[in-house]
Parts: sequence; structure tokens; C-alpha cells
Amino acid sequence: MGFTCGLLGSPNVGKSTIFNALTSAGAEVASYPFTTVEPNVGVVKVPDERLQSLARIVKPEKVTSTTMKFLDIAGLVKGASKGEGLGNQFLGYIRDVDAIAHIVRCFEDTNVAHVEGSVDPKRDIELVNAELVLADLETVEKRITKAGKLLKSGKGEVAKELNLSRKLQEILAKGLPARSLQLEEEEQREFLKELNLLTAKPVLYVANLGERDLEESRWLTTVQEVAQGEGAPVVEIYGKIEAELSELPEEERKEFSREMGLDSSGLEKLIRVGYDLLGLISFYTTVGCELRAWTIKRGTRAPQAAGKVHTDMERGFIRAEAISFEDFIAAGSESAAREKGLMSSEGKDYVVRDGEVIQFRFST
Repeated sequence: MGFTCGLLGSPNVGKSTIFNALTSAGAEVASYPFTTVEPNVGVVKVPDERLQSLARIVKPEKVTSTTMKFLDIAGLVKGASKGEGLGNQFLGYIRDVDAIAHIVRCFEDTNVAHVEGSVDPKRDIELVNAELVLADLETVEKRITKAGKLLKSGKGEVAKELNLSRKLQEILAKGLPARSLQLEEEEQREFLKELNLLTAKPVLYVANLGERDLEESRWLTTVQEVAQGEGAPVVEIYGKIEAELSELPEEERKEFSREMGLDSSGLEKLIRVGYDLLGLISFYTTVGCELRAWTIKRGTRAPQAAGKVHTDMERGFIRAEAISFEDFIAAGSESAAREKGLMSSEGKDYVVRDGEVIQFRFST
């Protein structure tokens, strides 16, 4: 699994349309709020040209891509943090995702009513973010109350927890997300992780553009300016167009995409940005008749990477034999790479690099 991404936004901004474009899952799409009550879930293969290039050389019986999961979460309305529009239920789903793709409507369509009466990306972003902040503020204030009682009773070492909770309360009360609080100590980061705050999750903005915006969008700049202020990336997706293209055979889809000037799909763009946002990389293994891609955090050491393949490999790790993707392709085979001395033997402290092809040696 690459990562789990929640598609979030106001009602009628095109989340389900984009979900369909990304997953070809055929989620119900309609012009009224709360079409999505239970989140639609789609698991898709991560497009990976390197994996396909390796497959052409290795010619394995089986090629397995890494995957990622999308959750199409129902639209958040004003008051969601207090339960409006089934808000508490929807907010709960967000806690299960690794990253949030905040879908922002940047298109006009008289057939799709906007719950606020007009298209205004800045207002929509602020509305959704405010509800997430309010929900987190409630969580933190409950934690402060609990920690305060424990401190008075002398139970537990909660002084540090109480101090950090108050800092979070101050940040959130200003309308800022929890992720804007800079934490240096691992203990503090672990506490923040334990709280599982909505606004602590990494966010990328998705500008949902219409067909008439293929050349220029008057709202895209607004989204980019808001995102820049938060240090968040922006992905441009033509949701309706890509949802329609996703229903076509592959060759036709590629042809129409070229004609429209779409150099890469929304899925490819979102995954690239998401991997960068979360600090993820891929490595590859050839075990038996299978060539497979794996996703890990950047900075992962070899034994832990081996553990992604199988827990026995991490427990009995001896060494990793690694070669870069570029060297593997240039050599033309694993045996040729070995003969040319391109494959290195690495120990337990070795940090796996993006795109490496690795053989793990371990004892059982």
C-alpha cells in the first residue's frame, strides 16, 4: 500500500467525480449535497513506469504494483464540527487517512448547485478548514481538562502533555492548523500523533477545473495563493473530463488526452505530489517469478524495508544486495549488473534509496 488519501471538501465541489476519475469505481454522482453518506473506497494501482521498464527486462510471470486507497468523504458544511450535515460521522472518517486531498471547486455549472450559492474557492477552503480546526479544538480542550484533573490528583506525569496541549489550543484558537506547530522533540511528535488531530494531517489542494478552464482558470490562482500561504502543494485535475476519459479503452483515452493537452492523468499527478508530501519512495524486488514494487518512508533502513516484504526477512536480516534502477536498466540484467560490479552489498545501517532493486539475504 502506498498511502490512504481522503478526498475532502464542501458539498457539490466534484469529489465523487474526481473519485471516479481516479479509481474508475463508478461512485454515485449527483447535483445535491450528501450523495456520499458512507465513504466510497477505491484501491488503485500506482502508475509506475520504472516497474514496467524492469518488467520488460526481467520478464517475470507476475508483476505486482504497489497500491493506494482513496476515500470519497461526504461534503463538510458549516457547523460540521457540531454535527451539522452528519458532520461528526464524516469527520471521524478523516482520522483514518494518511493525507487529505482538499477538493476545491473551480468550475461553473448551472446544473450543479453550490450550497453557498456561488463559486468562491477561498471561502470554501476557509469554511472546511474552520470546521476541522473547531473539531480539533474540542479534542484538545477535552485532553486539557483530563490532564488538569490528573495533575491535581498527582496521578501520572502529565505536566509536559498539559503544556503541549495548551500550545495546541492557542494555535487552534487562532484558526491555524495543528501542523503549523513546530515540534522538535520525538516525545512531542508522538503525543501529537496519539491525538490524531485532523489538522495535523498533511494536506494537498486539488483544483477541480472545468473544460472551459483548459486554457486559463480565473479561480486557480486563488487556490494557489491560499495553498502557498500554508506551504501546501496544488494539483490541477479536470474532474469531469477525466471521469469521462476513464471509461474509454486505454488507447482512446491516451489519444483524447493528447488532443486536450493533458500530459498526465490526475491520478499520476496526485500520487507524485502525495508521495513527495508524505516522504515516500519505492523499491523493487524480484522473488521467484514475481517482480514487485514496495512503498516505504524515505530514510527507511534495509532491515525495516525487508520487513515490508516479510517479517521473517527483518528478523533474520543478514544483508541487502542493491542496485539502482538506472544501473539495472543499463546493465540489461541482474547477472550482468553483478559482473560489472554495479550491485552493492549493504548491512543493517543501510538506508534504502528510491528506485533501487534489492535482494534481501536472511536466515530463518
